Amino acid sequence: MEFKISPKASAKSRLYIVSDVEKLNQSAILTPEEMAFVQASVSNEHTVITLNRYGYFICIVMLKDKKTDWQSREACRKAGVEVQALCNKQKLEEITITNYSARPDAAMMLAEGIAMSNYQFLKYRTEAKKQTNTLNKILFTKDSATVKEVNQLSVIIEAIYTARTLVNEPLSHLSAEMLSKEITDIGKQGGFKVTVLNKAQIKKEGMGGLLSVNMGSIDPPTFTIMEYVPKKALNKRPVVLVGKGVVYDTGGLSLKPTPNSMDRMKSDMSGAALVTSAMYAIAQMQLPVHVIALVPATDNRPGENAYVPGDVIKMYSGATVEVLNTDAEGRMILADALHWAKRYKPELVMDFATLTGAAAAAVGEHGIVCMGTASEEVKQAFTESGYRQYERLVEYPLWDEYGEQIKSDIADIKNVGGPTGGAITAGKFLEHFTDYPWMHFDIAGVSFNTAKKGYFPIGGTAYGLRMLLDFLGNYGHA
Repeated sequence: MEFKISPKASAKSRLYIVSDVEKLNQSAILTPEEMAFVQASVSNEHTVITLNRYGYFICIVMLKDKKTDWQSREACRKAGVEVQALCNKQKLEEITITNYSARPDAAMMLAEGIAMSNYQFLKYRTEAKKQTNTLNKILFTKDSATVKEVNQLSVIIEAIYTARTLVNEPLSHLSAEMLSKEITDIGKQGGFKVTVLNKAQIKKEGMGGLLSVNMGSIDPPTFTIMEYVPKKALNKRPVVLVGKGVVYDTGGLSLKPTPNSMDRMKSDMSGAALVTSAMYAIAQMQLPVHVIALVPATDNRPGENAYVPGDVIKMYSGATVEVLNTDAEGRMILADALHWAKRYKPELVMDFATLTGAAAAAVGEHGIVCMGTASEEVKQAFTESGYRQYERLVEYPLWDEYGEQIKSDIADIKNVGGPTGGAITAGKFLEHFTDYPWMHFDIAGVSFNTAKKGYFPIGGTAYGLRMLLDFLGNYGHA
């Protein structure tokens, strides 16, 4: 998708955003008959109105203020979903947006909704050309957006597309080694450093969590380190991102019992896709924040010499873990990455993972379950970013009682905590491997769609990426 500021509206397709239809009258855009039609449509509470003139297409988006600013922003994005469908139905290749509304950011929000809903994953379609959306360019008149805003939107959309595509790739085309290669290529394109540890190096480091999960696979694990260092960073110590990179999850010997539950398990590396794409956007936007990202990657299978329930694993930190469920593998590999992060003496660490069905069951597809030891100021900043981007957060407590649930009879801790509080006991497990300000984001319920929902397509969603970029874009400015 291409974004550009144009000195004048396209002769073929024009979109006007208005808060008051009289603005169209004042600008002499419509004929009296067309104006009467638009006014009648507004009276009937239509928010997206189209006029198909001979030679070109006119779309009018009527904005109405919602109860809160963040709801008004989301209404713009949702209107973009409808516009995107109309543009492709009309076989339009481009559309020019003019903002006549009272909201200065309306054009950007609308374009974001159009672009996010225009994503397609057609790599394996034999008739991809025929099925490709025609819309590929969004233009803005010069008073509707700034060059900086347009460039930033372009980067964010590219990052979203990248994350979604990584998640949509099947295991046959994205093993742990293939994922690390993709990350390396993205690093070259984006302008950040990438280092990949192979299995021998992982063994030398003693990453017992990652190695134990990998024991059931014929494919080796990888541990990928990304780093972006700006010329003038606002942070003295780095911010670290950690992304779960389980490229496919069978559950291991604790095989997933639910019918069809493995159908979407190629998406168990959504956390890895999110932090990789975030690094691309951070570097391309040249955010003044020193950021490091870590991706432990493997598949989780019941073959070879797979780890079994009852095993005791010595982790990278030296702690011992009693494995009671091999399907609780994400926390095993994240624990090693969280311990690795200690070497940077980080200012803040954030992990993103499709970690628990409990989180998905609790809040469904409408938000991310989070928890952590970061300051209240940091948590508030995350909450505000979540609302601005409509990728909302629900914070869970990390009370000591949940820690009691993961105490083991024969090891330091066990990797599951019983039938209740599953999302929190998983968080308590991860907390055991931290000694710095930390936030955990469980994206299990929002990372992958089985049906299109608004501007989120079937497949990978990249949900949480815009929230993270918003947070880092405002980092150090509080």
